[in-house]
Amino acid sequence: MSIQVRRTCERICVPHVVAVRNDVVVDLFNRARGLLLALLLSATCHATPDANSAAESETSAVLAVVKTLFDGMRSKDPQKLRSVFSEDASLGGTPVEKFVENVLASKAHLDEVTFDETVLIDGELAMAWTPYSIFVDGVFHHCGVDIFVMRKTDGEWKIRYLEDTRRTEGCDEARR
Repeated sequence: MSIQVRRTCERICVPHVVAVRNDVVVDLFNRARGLLLALLLSATCHATPDANSAAESETSAVLAVVKTLFDGMRSKDPQKLRSVFSEDASLGGTPVEKFVENVLASKAHLDEVTFDETVLIDGELAMAWTPYSIFVDGVFHHCGVDIFVMRKTDGEWKIRYLEDTRRTEGCDEARR
């Protein structure tokens, strides 16, 4: 047995075990390390896909609400617009019905595009941070970040709060 192996064993073994022959201790240590590694890999390989797919599914569901909102704006569909909000929703102080009226009254084609979205979920609560660009009649208008706070009720994600920033500088006008 090499000196390096003995020194490693002497540092990691408890004092009363060191009295056993070093080659036996090293053999036991290697077997235990291999078993532990096998258990960890097995647990990771079997548990992670389910957890990941559930998280991905919830993230997709949250982003689907955002997409439905912007699809509703593009098509000026009042049912689609109303469908994504909870009854007590707030849009930066604007009531949902006033927001829907403003979208429907606009003669312009509104096209809000999000990218690099971040979604955080804890149980029935979700937050979506969505940088965006908005185009009015096909022309870049402004960019910013929308932040959505959603609550899952009766199996559906609904927007409770929506706030945004708006700027015209520092935007990538071609980003769609």
